[in-house]
Amino acid sequence: MTTAKRDANLTIRLSQTEKLAWQEKADLVGMTLSDLIRQAISRTKTWTVADKSLMKEQTRQIARIGNNLNQIARWANTYKSTAEAIEIIQALRLIEQSLNQLSIKANQSSSPSPNSKDIDD
Repeated sequence: MTTAKRDANLTIRLSQTEKLAWQEKADLVGMTLSDLIRQAISRTKTWTVADKSLMKEQTRQIARIGNNLNQIARWANTYKSTAEAIEIIQALRLIEQSLNQLSIKANQSSSPSPNSKDIDD
């Protein structure tokens, strides 16, 4: 397998201590510092940053659900009867479903997106 000619340069700034530590690691495994850094970077997975507007909307929705939950709790403490308890349970189930949906969306937005890829891909 032939490798592409490496004719592009990349400059990074680091302390002398960092450079020496990296060089020691490279020496320990018999690699050049460039090879060590290339290999370390190629093993790193990258993720896209979550959409901030989506996160804000999810936070707003969770706050609304919390407000609704407080209203239901206040109502339940004021009016206590079997029929009303059934209504409360139904409302709480709807809130639970909403929270589950938001949780799924939040997990999807914080997980690696389908467009993010490992450098080896």
